This record gives sequence, structure tokens and C-alpha cells, in this order.
Amino acid sequence: MDSSNLGSVPEDTHKVEESKPVASAFDSVPRPPPSQSSSQKYSPSDWSSYFDREEDVCISDSNDVFHLYMAGTEGPVVFCLHGGGYSGLSYALSASIIKEKARVVAMDLRGHGKSTTENDLDLSIETMCNDVFAVLKALYGDSPPAIVLVGHSMGGSVAVHVAAKKTLQTLAGLVVVDVVEGTAMSSLIHMQKILSGRVQHFASIEKAIEWSVRGGSLRNIDSARVSIPTTLKYDDSKNCYVYRAQLEETEQYWRGCYAGASWHLLGYEGLSEKFLSCPVPKLLLLAGTDRLDRALTIGQMQGKFQMVVVRHTGHAIQEDVPDEFASLILNFISRNRIGPHGVEIPGLRRRPAQPQS
Repeated sequence: MDSSNLGSVPEDTHKVEESKPVASAFDSVPRPPPSQSSSQKYSPSDWSSYFDREEDVCISDSNDVFHLYMAGTEGPVVFCLHGGGYSGLSYALSASIIKEKARVVAMDLRGHGKSTTENDLDLSIETMCNDVFAVLKALYGDSPPAIVLVGHSMGGSVAVHVAAKKTLQTLAGLVVVDVVEGTAMSSLIHMQKILSGRVQHFASIEKAIEWSVRGGSLRNIDSARVSIPTTLKYDDSKNCYVYRAQLEETEQYWRGCYAGASWHLLGYEGLSEKFLSCPVPKLLLLAGTDRLDRALTIGQMQGKFQMVVVRHTGHAIQEDVPDEFASLILNFISRNRIGPHGVEIPGLRRRPAQPQS
């Protein structure tokens, strides 16, 4: 190429830039927005966008402090218990809807989230039930409002056992999310393998959120962005984030008879019968009908509880489809006429709530 021709290139380019652009039909088409980077897409989201406030409850005569997220000012209290490895923020998105018609309290169970206890590894069913009673006592004293217990997975077992004790006089409803006795007990046999197979270390919170969504444990990015951060803690010795709940170290509370313990420690043995025996309106939310055992199948046919199979969702129904979950909770409250003081019938107010027929 003749080098003399190169001198004209900058000048020609400058002229083109100064000339008026030619009108085109494509000029009116908006430019696509810039794509989000991975760190932006999976960045943490603050709880305050969904709950109204947070509170630490100190339990008397102990060093236990339980962290609560709260929302709403009227109606019965929807008291939410999360699953193993989750936190109270797993109910964040649904709470922002439920709070329009009811109060929401989501508790970080011991060993999880921002709660701190003298023994974070004691996940026995008795201890966790006592925790719930202690928190309710600290919040409401001897005159609690109507309580609708909602429990997911491990929290569902706790909710059933709390209800089955029949000592919470204002208990007005029980909602159990995707846990039944047979499935839970069979899963415990493989729990160590399941836990050891998951990613243990994360370079950032964003990476942990991304892994939870891409790995399929959660299907809703917005929920993962608010719930995942409190399931982690920073390990200075490893220079990375690890899980806040050390479930592998709590094996003595969930391993089966094959390992020298008993199923009753985590409360799954006899769970179906306990659920059916609870003398309040009951709702069972499942991600699949294969989770029903014989006792629940018979009970459901006899109309002893309401059951809804939530399609196209994973184990964490309240996170994957928070709008649908919130609607189901509010419909349950409305259907059973649960008001701030219990079951309410026009012209008559009863307290506590009466058993479901």
C-alpha cells in the first residue's frame, strides 16, 4: 500500500463525524439497556425493603438472644420459622405482602442468622420448641394475640411440635411448608453426603447468591439476594465466606438409629400424627404429591387439613413463589376467620380458636 494515502484517513474520518447523520427508520428503535454484570445481578438486597423493623429478643436467665424481623401493625401474628440452613429472611418477599393484612414475625432459629445462643449446635426439637415459647413470652407476656404458626422444613417440624403441646392458648392456625415425616426421615440418612457435596466456601456474597440460584436451591433471584447474606459469615482464617449454620456439626440431633441416636431428636418421628392431632385449622403446602405418606393421605381424604400442591417450585416455596405463598397464607387466615384475637364470627368472638372439624 502507498504510504502517501494514509495521510488522508484521519481527515476523512473527521469530516464524516461532523456531517449530519442520515435519517434512518432504525433511529427510533431504542438501544438495549447495558447488560448487568454478575456482581450487579447477584448483589445483596437489604431486608428493610420488605420488613418494617428488626429486633433482638434477650431471653431471661440465659445468654440467648434471638433476632426477629417484623412487619405489619394489624391482624393476627403470622409467626414464621425457617428451615435448616436458612434464616428468617427466607420469608422477606412474602412478608411484604402479608403485612398488608396481618402482622409478620420471622425468627432466626438458634445457630442461624443473627441469633446467638449458649449452644448454637443444640438443634434438638425440645430446645427449639422452648426457644419459640421463650420468644413469644418475651414479646407478648401472658396475653399474646392470635398466632398462626408457619414453619418450613425443619421449622415446620418445630411448628408442629409447638402446636401439639397445646400450651399456646392463642394458637389459631398451623401452616407447614414442604415437610412430611417419611420424606424427612429418609433424607436424614443421606444428610452428611448432601451437606458435604455442596460448595463450602465463597469468595464473595455475590458468588454465594449466584451459586444458590444457578445450583437450583432457590429459583427466585430477588429472594436469594435478601435471604442468602444472613446464611453466611466471613471466616478470617480462610479469607472467604462460609455457612453461618454449621449443620454438619449438629449430626447428633438428626442422625438416625443406625448411628446410635434416635429419630425423635429433630422431631420427624411421628410428625404426621402430631400434625393431624393439632386442634387448630391446618394447611400443608407441598412442592409435590409424592411427599404424602399414608397417615396424611387418609387425613387429607377425611378433611382434617387443607392441602395445596404448589407447582413449578422447589423446596423453598416461600422464596420461589412469594406472591403465591403470601396469597395462600392470607386466604387461609380469611377462610378460617382468624382475627387479631382468634377465630371471629359475626356477633361472637371466641378465644382461643376452636378446633377444625
